[in-house]
Amino acid sequence: MKKFLLLLSVSIVLSSCGSIESYNEAVTKMHPVEDLREDVDKVYTQLQRLHPRLYQFTPKETLDFKFDSLKTAITSPMTSRTFHKELAKVTKFVGQGHMSLSPPSTKFTRKERKARLKKKFEVSNLDFEYLDKKLIIRNARGKDSVLINAEVLEVNGQNPLDLMKKYKKTIASDGYNTTFHDRAAGYRFLGYYIQDNGRFDSITFKFRNADSTFVKKYKRVPKVEKKTETDSSKADSLKQIKPVKLTKAEKKAKKLERKKRFKDYKKYGYNYSTKLYNRNLSFVGKDSTTALIKIRGFGRGKYKDFYEETFAKLDSLGTKDLVIDLRNNFGGRLNEIRWFYSYLTDKNFTLINKSEANSRIPILKALMSNSTSVVTKFFAGLASPYLIPNNLLRSSKKDGQLYFKFKAAKEREANPLNFKGNIYVLINGNSFSASSILSTQLQGSNRATFVGEETGGAYNGTVAGYYKVYELPNTKIKARIGLMHIDSKFKTSPDGYGIKPDVEIMPTYQDRLNNIDPELEWALNDIEKKK
Repeated sequence: MKKFLLLLSVSIVLSSCGSIESYNEAVTKMHPVEDLREDVDKVYTQLQRLHPRLYQFTPKETLDFKFDSLKTAITSPMTSRTFHKELAKVTKFVGQGHMSLSPPSTKFTRKERKARLKKKFEVSNLDFEYLDKKLIIRNARGKDSVLINAEVLEVNGQNPLDLMKKYKKTIASDGYNTTFHDRAAGYRFLGYYIQDNGRFDSITFKFRNADSTFVKKYKRVPKVEKKTETDSSKADSLKQIKPVKLTKAEKKAKKLERKKRFKDYKKYGYNYSTKLYNRNLSFVGKDSTTALIKIRGFGRGKYKDFYEETFAKLDSLGTKDLVIDLRNNFGGRLNEIRWFYSYLTDKNFTLINKSEANSRIPILKALMSNSTSVVTKFFAGLASPYLIPNNLLRSSKKDGQLYFKFKAAKEREANPLNFKGNIYVLINGNSFSASSILSTQLQGSNRATFVGEETGGAYNGTVAGYYKVYELPNTKIKARIGLMHIDSKFKTSPDGYGIKPDVEIMPTYQDRLNNIDPELEWALNDIEKKK
């Protein structure tokens, strides 16, 4: 039996190594023309089968022509990464920001993965923003905090403006708006740089900070520095010092402190990478009586506790004015924005309509994609006796169109603690997906004043919900395809644009240097005027 288990383990390891080698060869080699053209057909076929609004923004004849033109233009072999750039320039015309393509990366062996886990990449301390045709550091952690608002002049010798122009050619927003392009390209700069170049272990920036210009190189470094002999001798001497024993009361206090901290992490949605909370409540303005709720995303933590605590506090304080900051909020859970909105209205409401779909079993389709693991498919198969009836019960057909019903499509009552004062909402091009759906509901019901720039997410809905991630057979590029069209009862014309602000304000680089938030300042000044 032991010999059998040993042979089995060895065979699994060898099989794994073999599959990694063959996969890495497939994603780095030059693919023949016929394979590339086949992948173009494959992704378009998947879109035609699954996407419920494929021709909403680009007519079928035009989209057919673009895919055919790409096939005709492919006359020589390409790598997966090069092909990804060309294919993305075409799929962006679907006009749905949730539809995305991801180029494949080489895989690591188990030993290589363990070695990489022991290192951290210093560049992850930097967050970027594109403003006034400048790539700048919008936030930084650790020693790099001195670089906040520094301008990036070069990235590995390349002009960042040239890189931004290249990346924007492959970025799709919802519909025709362009605010998402600049915002997303800056905010996700490193992600697009990796898509363009592949994984890297070092990167060099040329910065301009205040009046100085300098070059800085970032590398992967060990997470824990190796101990020197001096360090070890110090450690040996410290061993002789007995640790101070805590009393029972002190132990209990520490335990309660840890428990509270962990509870707060869940309630406010703590992000361990950025060291920031997803949800914050603060009080701002001249007399600190205006409430400011900053939501960085609707996808982390136990949101119900936060909103219950927040609106109970606003009610007890008799707060009259509320600013909701949805800038750079890429979205998240429908259930969270439905819960949030119940505190912002005093009427019964239905957040979204039933969602258009091309399948009666969309959840199972998403789980059974060719990109999901064998383990996922196995458990999805086991769960299918529940999933299939559940999907069928939530699906219906009307006038030849299939619909899928989310919880957010059910009528809900306003929360008893609903806020009755004035509401201002701060938005920008990165206000996307769920944050745009919430904004549509607030603007459509005339519940808030919007300040900032047009959202990247469309007013009239978006194709998202559940996704099928399809891997192209030859180049291994992954296509993420939304399976439902999610929209509110409120509509605007013309179609294909985001929520437009009542007061348009575009921040400048000088605002960042002067530590000025012009959108928030306008809202606070308007509140003072009305007082």
